[in-house]
Amino acid sequence: MRKIAAQFFISLDGVVEAPDQWHFPYFNDEMGAAVDATLGTADTLILGRRTYDSFAGAWPEREASGGEDAPFAKVLGDARKIVVSHRPLEPAWRNCERIEGDLVEPVTALRNGPGSGRVWISGSVSVVRQLLAAGLLDELNLLVHPIAVRKGIRLFEEDEAPVPLELISCETFRTGVLNLFYSPAAPARHGTYDDAKAHLPQH
Repeated sequence: MRKIAAQFFISLDGVVEAPDQWHFPYFNDEMGAAVDATLGTADTLILGRRTYDSFAGAWPEREASGGEDAPFAKVLGDARKIVVSHRPLEPAWRNCERIEGDLVEPVTALRNGPGSGRVWISGSVSVVRQLLAAGLLDELNLLVHPIAVRKGIRLFEEDEAPVPLELISCETFRTGVLNLFYSPAAPARHGTYDDAKAHLPQH
């Protein structure tokens, strides 16, 4: 079974929208290594349409220009890219294919299909929400930035069911960014204040 993993740059108040407007001051060698470690084990990307349009508008040109980020751009270009969209794709980037409608069946088939490479999702909030709800996301990597953005789309919507997660590992970067890895967890047991009182200091 292949592992499906998602990665987000996220603020302290849960915003994941437009990280290009607040994220870059925190990008250092540690974060670069973290992104490379995640992508380096993936041979397939799943992208929402907005994320795809952003990537396709930048990375092919960066690969062609041969700059210092060209090797990373080539990794993205060589990967199989599955784009979730109701609109046709323009042939702007190689190795792309489109799926539309319900994600559960095609992603389940991808997860259970041949291959050992990780399936990687960068951004693409709506895709990750659907896969979490369907139990198809194996790992959630949150790079939590020490800033409250205070506006924009948040990863988890209000008025929806709780999403229990189990912390797998954590690391603190020199910039104060927390590199957190979670996996899905069983629903938390019911608890009350009376249960909690047993763990308070007794004086």
